[in-house]
This record gives sequence, C-alpha cells and structure tokens, in this order.
Amino acid sequence: MDITEFTIEADGGRSLDVRVAGPEDGVVLVAHHGTPSSGRPFMPYVEAASKRGVRMVTYSRPGYAGSTRDPGRSVASCAADTARIADELGANRFFTTGQSGGGPHALACAALLPDRVIACATTAGVGPWAADGLDFLAGMADENVQEMSAALEAGDVLRAFLETEADKLAQATPADLAEALGGLVSPVDAAALTGEFAEHATRMLHESISTGIWGWFDDDVAFVHPWRFDLAGIRVPITVWQGAQDRMVPYAHGQWLAANVAGAKARLFDDEGHLSLIVGSFPHILDDLMAVSGV
Repeated sequence: MDITEFTIEADGGRSLDVRVAGPEDGVVLVAHHGTPSSGRPFMPYVEAASKRGVRMVTYSRPGYAGSTRDPGRSVASCAADTARIADELGANRFFTTGQSGGGPHALACAALLPDRVIACATTAGVGPWAADGLDFLAGMADENVQEMSAALEAGDVLRAFLETEADKLAQATPADLAEALGGLVSPVDAAALTGEFAEHATRMLHESISTGIWGWFDDDVAFVHPWRFDLAGIRVPITVWQGAQDRMVPYAHGQWLAANVAGAKARLFDDEGHLSLIVGSFPHILDDLMAVSGV
C-alpha cells in the first residue's frame, strides 16, 4: 500500500513530517507515536485501518526525525499541531490514538479539540507525573526510573543520559533489539519483538534519533511537568488499553487513567505487556473506536 509523505508548516514556522495512507474519502485517524519514536507507520496497522475505511495519519512530533524542534513544549502543545494536520487533509473530525508516550498526546487532543475528535484510545499510555493516587515510578524497569529521574533534572543531566541511550539504540538490529532494551522488555514483550514488528521498531527508533535526541528530551520534560489540560473535563469517548506485564509503563498507569479520565472505558489485560499489546491490539482498537463513535 502506498504511503504519502509530506511536510507541513506549523505555528512558529516549524515543519512537521507527516505520512498518510488509506482511502482518501475515509475517516481520518491521527496516531501519536511513543517515546522515543517517529511517524513511521507499521504496515499491518495501515492495512487494518484501510480495510475498515479509515485513512491513517502519522507524524513525527517536534524534534523527532525531520520535524522541527519546539523547545519547552507541553503535552498540550500537540493539539494545535494535530489540528493543523487535520486542516491540511480537510478533516473536520477525526479519531485519535496514542501508544506509550503518545497516549498523553492523544488525550490532549481529546481534551482540547472536543468538537473535532470523534473518539480516542490510549495503548500502554503513561499517566501524569504528580497525579494523586499514582506512584509514577512503581513497577517501572530501572532504565525508565533512571530516565524519568534525569527528566526532573533536565538540562545537561537528561541530555547526557539520552545521548548514551541513543548511541545504544543506533547500533541495535532487529535481532538484538530486545537485548538492547534490557529490563524494559518483559518475557511476553520479548516474544512479540520478533519478525516484521522487530524490523519496524528498529527502523522507527533509528529514524526517531536520526537528527538528535531533542524530541525524546522534550517529551520526557513534558511528562514530568503539568500537561496543561483537564483529564476530568474530557467529554470525548475514551478507551484505555493496558497490560499487566508492562515494565515500561506499569499497569497502575492504565488503571489510574481508566479511573480518572472522565467517562473512560477500560480494556485491561493480565497477560499483555507493553509491546505485545501495541503490536496485537490495533485492529481491536479500531473496531472499538468505530463502535463507540457509531461511525
């Protein structure tokens, strides 16, 4: 299936790398990638969307790949970029999804673009740093505990940490990606990180850091600061997908989001991890979105 790649101009003269695939007359879905990651689409996702008449749109957040950095951006900042992309495509209304670090960004669109977002889903999405009732770091692998601790310091501390991690990822191959990710990968995730998905994940990670670590840096800083929108005020249909075998974004994050995002429905699984849920759930997420919205 053909993927159209183009660049659009966002606020402040920035550029955003965008990719689009699927029927031109299909309902648009804007997918927010993880951290670190890029807008490189996973072809089985594209095919699943197209079969359902959905036009899939991905983009690299500021600072990733070819998208211009936006220093000091918050999680909420993505709503204006997403609206700009939808405008470019002539989509007045659209679905949105976010996986891992993309989860908060999908929620931002639901909160700040309520007249445009039809329905929203987060998959293994991170919760707010200072949320009451959520111990953000509990259950995270040491690698992510170190990363989030560095994010609190920001500046040279976070930059040095991410540059070291980026060097490791830049050398990773599909065959050894699970090993490169270390303790972040649970057994069920290691089993999922093979074949076509391992090849895609490796290329996507390489692309994400191809112009430096600044998209990753700005994501991390945004996560440990206020998101600048009200989760309790969301009125768009939300579904929260989370697995209990997740060492990157612990199960408690999904439980907290399901309990605290207004009207959210929970899809919580005892036997899924971070990557296994991401790679295996997308067709079901699409069906769920379309059923919830009545499209």
